[in-house]
Amino acid sequence: MKNPRIALIHATPVAIEPICASFRRLWPQAQVTNLLEDSLATDLAAAGSLDDAMLERFRVLAKYSQACGADAILFTCSAFGPAIEAARDTVDIPVLKPNEAMMEEALAAGSRIALLATFEPSLPSMRAELESLAAHRNASIDVTVKAAPAALTALHAGRASEHDRLIADAADEIGDCDALLLCQFSMASAAERITARRGRSVFTSPYSAVARLKQLISA
Repeated sequence: MKNPRIALIHATPVAIEPICASFRRLWPQAQVTNLLEDSLATDLAAAGSLDDAMLERFRVLAKYSQACGADAILFTCSAFGPAIEAARDTVDIPVLKPNEAMMEEALAAGSRIALLATFEPSLPSMRAELESLAAHRNASIDVTVKAAPAALTALHAGRASEHDRLIADAADEIGDCDALLLCQFSMASAAERITARRGRSVFTSPYSAVARLKQLISA
């Protein structure tokens, strides 16, 4: 069997290396391609919400990736849940939202779940996605959300160490919970800087997403 081709679709360049690093570590046999459309995040921030035009853009991206030979698609942009669902209905290959695998792992960890994001517009759709998944499983959850936008500013300016420190500081402010979710792929590097707390698990999207894709393709 040929090595599977996985199309990664990004809204920001800072998401590329964290997910590619996870593929190199967890699934080096996969052939990874990267498609960057960096107007998505700025257009969403300007519009304030997802509209029909944005959903159609995601359908086009998914169809293009399948036409290029992808066996599966992973969107790495966490602010676009409904648009990714629209894209999923357009193609007949697996399409994974960036955080759904991580969220399922978080629900297994407990009911107190914290969402920590550096791109604040991603939080409403992520919270809705998490609550929908919990409702589907008849699970009662208590959700806390927190944004650390200064960390993303630092990362875009090339200050990776400051980015990780600001995320760790925000995680300390959140305090105790069962699961702490780092909402952007670009946040994965900060996980090791977060102070360990008894009973709190920290989840990153890239690791969970690669493991889920590998499982989907194997099945």
